[in-house]
Amino acid sequence: MNIELTKPPQFSKPSLFDMLREVRAPFEFASVALHFHALRQAPRGNGRAVLLVPGYLADDHSMRPLGAYLKYLNYDVYYTELGRNMGKINTDMMRLGDRVESVSQSVGGEKVTLIGWSLGGVLTREVARLFPDVVQEVITLGTPIVGGPKFTSVGKRYAKRNNIDLDEFELDVHQRNSIGLTQPVTSIYSKSDGVVAWQASVDKYNHQAINIEVNGSHMGLGVNPKVWLTIADVLGS
Repeated sequence: MNIELTKPPQFSKPSLFDMLREVRAPFEFASVALHFHALRQAPRGNGRAVLLVPGYLADDHSMRPLGAYLKYLNYDVYYTELGRNMGKINTDMMRLGDRVESVSQSVGGEKVTLIGWSLGGVLTREVARLFPDVVQEVITLGTPIVGGPKFTSVGKRYAKRNNIDLDEFELDVHQRNSIGLTQPVTSIYSKSDGVVAWQASVDKYNHQAINIEVNGSHMGLGVNPKVWLTIADVLGS
């Protein structure tokens, strides 16, 4: 069942205070040591394939700390191998789809779980929609599900760099989202996100969507031990 909305909801971009709080990110990664025991006790994986997708202007290196932890939990971890995410959605979602199909073939035709950070989550959702036969599940971290870049602190710069109209792009995103996904989908978000309006990260398009709030910065979501524990619980459920 898909949830039909007549028009996209409207939200405010993150406040200046939230943007300034993004300096927390390195400290969130440093707090991994404080959560060492809990991280060790997280549910173990069954060896299934998981592919990690970086956010805007980031590359696979940004996902390697999470990847190392998931390998520890016994997941078969893969990366995009597509270089830096430059925000070319229409091109990159097809390239990523090809990559997912290749990973699926390498693991005997089994479906792949996709985890995307921020804009990487937008790509994972599009791949899940267009390549349903090879995608098992989708988990997103601080992803602008609603409105694309419109309700983000970098929206105007993104629009200028990619020569797009934010309002037109918002409607296109809304139409794509309204198609819905068939796979399990989890959105992890923070109400103190300084880049993406947290309301835009809540998935109301899919009845099966699970939305989970964590405390942290946008730039720290991929290295936040509380996020890692949440991912471990989702994957292990």
